[in-house]
Amino acid sequence: MQSVDMNPQGSTVDKGPATQYLTYSLGDEVFAMDIRAVREIIQYGAMTSVPLMPEFVRGVINLRGQVVPVIDLQSRFGRTSSRVGKKTCIIIFDATKEGEKVELGLMVDAVSEVIEIPDSQIEPAPQFGASIRRDFIRGMGKVGGVFIVILEPERALDVEEMAALAEKDLHV
Repeated sequence: MQSVDMNPQGSTVDKGPATQYLTYSLGDEVFAMDIRAVREIIQYGAMTSVPLMPEFVRGVINLRGQVVPVIDLQSRFGRTSSRVGKKTCIIIFDATKEGEKVELGLMVDAVSEVIEIPDSQIEPAPQFGASIRRDFIRGMGKVGGVFIVILEPERALDVEEMAALAEKDLHV
């Protein structure tokens, strides 16, 4: 996909390849993830708690007969658990565990929009100062003079790492 802008003279300027991202918020921060990983977005609803799970596993939902774990992204980042509000949503996306696709739900405060960010407008993750682990960040997208944290779901929501944390919690 190419991104094209109009310059002041009215002709087009090719900004190179671009990717579409779903943007969502956690508190006052805006995050994004590659739209190709997103299966659907659902309204926050009834959830079943699962005993002996890490705090960031909010519970499971029944999605058309499938049991889908829901991860509280705020808690996964080591922050306090999210509060459920009017705009709270669950982003259903595909993760990989031992080579197989697994559906996961990602609880966020609100979903914003799908935007296109040219690859040329994505900076590497900051070396320091980020409020989340650096390996959770794919990059920082510059959109309208504002930075958006582009999540690296394969790392931030690594099923095997989260399972290991659950095991560790059981043995403490």
